[in-house]
Amino acid sequence: MEVIVETRHPEGQALRRAAEHRLRFVLRRLAWRIPRVTLRLADTNGPRGGEDKEVQVTLQLAGGPPLLARARAREWHAALDGALDRASQRLRRTLKRSRQRLHERSRPDLQPA
Repeated sequence: MEVIVETRHPEGQALRRAAEHRLRFVLRRLAWRIPRVTLRLADTNGPRGGEDKEVQVTLQLAGGPPLLARARAREWHAALDGALDRASQRLRRTLKRSRQRLHERSRPDLQPA
């Protein structure tokens, strides 16, 4: 799994290694299904504060459309955890749907008449 971390913020640069480590931990069981992950860290309000730390996770699935998840929070770690939680939920849901479709295609008794 290739991990690309994009940020322009100095705090985001410092968080790069921790963010990649956390991402690999969260997606460890399904990493073989994801050739590339892009993490974008942005501070939308700059130094003014507030809920402005935004993390966007894009999972590029093998043979499928990309999955996108975002989260905003006051702290970088909270935004990262929120985005990774949403991304893993979407990934599990997408894989479950694809397994169901595959199962339905393989059973002739479930085909519409």
